[in-house]
Amino acid sequence: MTDMGSLRRSRLLKILFMFVLTITPILASGRQFILFLEDEEVKEGAQGELGAEDNNSLESGVIKEDSDEWDEFGDMEDRSVDELDPGSWRKILEKTLSRDNISSTEEGLYISGVNKMMFAVREGEPELMKEAISDLHLAAQSGYAHAQSTLGFLYDIGSGVEQSDAKAFLYHHFAAEGGNFQSKMALAYTYYRLQMYEKSVKLYAELASVAVASFFSFKESPLVESVRINDGAEENKEALRKSRGEEDDDFQIIEYQAQKGSAVAMYRLGIFYYFGLRGVRRDHGKALSWFLRAVEKGDANSMEFLGEMYARGSGVERNFTRALEWFKAASRRKRYSAYNGIGYLYMKGHGVEKKNYTMAREFFKKAAENDDLNGHGNYNLGVLYLKGLGVKKHIMLAYRYFITAANAGQPKALYQLAKMYHEGIGLKKDLKTATTLYKLVAERGPWGSLLRWALECYLKGQTGRALLLYSRVAELGYEVAQSNAAWVLDKFGEYDICIGKSGFCSDFERHQRAHTLWWHASEQGNEHAALLIGDAYYYGRGTDRDFERAVEAYMHAHSQVNAQAMFNLGYMHEHGEGLPIDLHLAKRYYDQALETDPAARLPVMFALLSVWIRKNYGGSCLVTLIDSLPHMLPNLGSWLKQTLIDDGNVTLVTLFACLLTVLYLRDRQRRLAAQVVPQPQVNNN
Repeated sequence: MTDMGSLRRSRLLKILFMFVLTITPILASGRQFILFLEDEEVKEGAQGELGAEDNNSLESGVIKEDSDEWDEFGDMEDRSVDELDPGSWRKILEKTLSRDNISSTEEGLYISGVNKMMFAVREGEPELMKEAISDLHLAAQSGYAHAQSTLGFLYDIGSGVEQSDAKAFLYHHFAAEGGNFQSKMALAYTYYRLQMYEKSVKLYAELASVAVASFFSFKESPLVESVRINDGAEENKEALRKSRGEEDDDFQIIEYQAQKGSAVAMYRLGIFYYFGLRGVRRDHGKALSWFLRAVEKGDANSMEFLGEMYARGSGVERNFTRALEWFKAASRRKRYSAYNGIGYLYMKGHGVEKKNYTMAREFFKKAAENDDLNGHGNYNLGVLYLKGLGVKKHIMLAYRYFITAANAGQPKALYQLAKMYHEGIGLKKDLKTATTLYKLVAERGPWGSLLRWALECYLKGQTGRALLLYSRVAELGYEVAQSNAAWVLDKFGEYDICIGKSGFCSDFERHQRAHTLWWHASEQGNEHAALLIGDAYYYGRGTDRDFERAVEAYMHAHSQVNAQAMFNLGYMHEHGEGLPIDLHLAKRYYDQALETDPAARLPVMFALLSVWIRKNYGGSCLVTLIDSLPHMLPNLGSWLKQTLIDDGNVTLVTLFACLLTVLYLRDRQRRLAAQVVPQPQVNNN
């Protein structure tokens, strides 16, 4: 038996588990992670069953939990978002904070400072920003952590004060010591960028645990909905349209269909109001109303959500017996994910006679084996096998369940995986992987709700306030906020929305701030950001002009299959800017750009024409003309209007373009003819 056990363990150790964790946009930013579990990562003895203490009889299904370190299934305590994220700007933005709720002079100064800061960026009043900073300084000097955190943010971006990474770090350090979680996020991200994983992982582990706790808050979990307001260099009109809430045409169509009796439309409206999605204000009362109307028509999806609402006490008085009834009703109609709700109630002993882990496992298994789209079933099974609840401990089986759940977008599964890598539970410690996974979970915490407020401000045309809020979330390490803030700075540069050291931002301050944001977004996999970093170095925007660093950035964007980066590399090879002159490589990059994006046909055609002219007419006036075009382009618009149109010279320009085209086509025809010339036959006689 020992030999057979060793053989099984040996075979298990030789298996390579490759899992692609596709994190959905609502979870993070859509990036992918590939986790390899190889022989050397598995701890000896961790691949199978563990511990003689777990070999007790499990027939009754009622056993003692092995650890109370934390409750993976959650007690759903009534903890508000404000308790989970103290010092948040949420109440100030919602204007729900009254003077009676202000408990100290320092808190009053803090709230006054934040209000003045918001008003200053909304109305474009730099002088008011100085008053805000004065109030914040007074509160910070008294040790008020949330004021220190806000000052750390202002020093980080250089708004109303001189930009200083050192002062930003110092203020965030003291604020984090005082319990401000947003400063902890900022510090964790700073350490993460510097690859100081031992420090970063501790902070992210704490933040991720708070984020997981927020998922169990039965009143309402935090809403973190990431919307990218730019699509490359253009505004993402489709995503913005879908974020306008009840004003959106699609929403009104769904509402009309629901009023006409469509159960599917009723369910969708219930989902929008329950989670507060697509710009709709969260309203559990309206969600309950639509779900109840849908179940009258037999909608199983709505039955499951009614079960969840009764289990959480969201919009109704908490009632586990009613929750169990609705979960069972949904499961009878083949809504398999409802089995998770039933399993949860058996795990906690709510609404049933007593706790029964064996029954819970059976229900979780049914959910996992039948379209477990949200990963709850696999996650719950993973917890059972990790902790030995109703089953024998099996670390690697738990790991596989967590991987499957994470692949379905389950953040709690990511948390468990991070914990396993962090603490070496069945696996060898890997702080880098643990930190990355913790970061994904932490970004689902309540502090991410500022993204929603930033988007609402942008949609209302309050661009200055949107920039401030996106910049705050960007400091916490959210890639989507970094790219959104940078895009706003570039897009609305001519408007007074950016407050710098003294007054409105100079062009240098604005470019430098955008450059930093694009750089951070590029580090996190944003290909458009890498392209714009290249542009910044190429043109000297916000930094010194540096062709070699521009090439590095374009190469990074090229590795992410960006057609514009390919074109730019071709241009630099053609002109010898940061790269040696190589017309063959230039042509190759131009061709790659066209293959990647057919919309690049026109610019690639002219670029190939330029390469052909250089090959065949090097040193001629045509090459001189082509090389002078970049200097002529800034004035091209006025030239076209004043010279080309007004003076009727369009004919001359057209004839010149035709001449170049004819020369190119004649040379191409000559080369093609040379390729098809028949070879002379050799007479063997």
